[in-house]
Amino acid sequence: MAKKSALGRGLGALIDGADTTSHNEIVSSINEIEISKIIANPFQPRTKFDEEALNELAASIKEIGIIQPITLRKIDEDQYQIIAGERRFRASKIAGLTSIPAYVRIADDEGMLEMALVENIQREDLDAIEIALSYQRLIDECKLTQENLSDRVGKKRSTVTNYLRLLKLPAKIQKGIVEKNISMGHARALVNIQDSDMQLMIYDEIIRNEFSVRRVEEIVRNYNEDQASFQPEEKVKNQKFPTEYQDLYNHLSKYFQSKIDFKMDQTGKGKITIPFSSTKDLERILGILDQIDA
Repeated sequence: MAKKSALGRGLGALIDGADTTSHNEIVSSINEIEISKIIANPFQPRTKFDEEALNELAASIKEIGIIQPITLRKIDEDQYQIIAGERRFRASKIAGLTSIPAYVRIADDEGMLEMALVENIQREDLDAIEIALSYQRLIDECKLTQENLSDRVGKKRSTVTNYLRLLKLPAKIQKGIVEKNISMGHARALVNIQDSDMQLMIYDEIIRNEFSVRRVEEIVRNYNEDQASFQPEEKVKNQKFPTEYQDLYNHLSKYFQSKIDFKMDQTGKGKITIPFSSTKDLERILGILDQIDA
């Protein structure tokens, strides 16, 4: 319990710049640290840095210098590790600086991890998946509950939950979020579908047809309503078609994102009906049929 208390105080010092503890101590003055003595942060949640943005920041630093010092922890006499400000550090190297202004902290690995993650979540332009991964790391590695986490990062618990749910999406969709192929709103709608194949199918339709978030929410709502009202065994019994065709029925329903009407008589004759709820829905179905023709 004492460990968590220390972490909390360290976090307060990071955000407010006011607290000082024996466990996570901050030097009040700004130090000029040689860049050659600084190493990257192994707990850095950001996995990529935009090269153009870095060059723009480097040009600004070359012109007016570093406005906000970075935060380091001292590892030994001649080496420091970045807690916060890796982007400024990288841009400073590009700008040709040999030293950089910095605050120096003393922190253990767990305290450093929490500070680095929270600093990045609050101050850097992370994508939604990087934020979600940072939240998950805080929960797993700093032993936080979602409620504790929401307090740490200053976000509503529902916001934290929405980000964490993104990690349940298929990898292809997560990559689409990172690459900005879809928005957070699209992703939040897709999370409400349990079937990963259907999630991927709708994702592909979003990309192909440039569906709005509202349109995707409508598709998801209609699909879930159809699934809720669908009773496979009863439908097979009433319509009297072989059980082996149930897989076909399920496949077609998923493919067209609609509750297909599948009927067959004793002779094997029957029909497949694809219902639609609006002209937009009809256009969507026609688009799927066009792709089959192609």
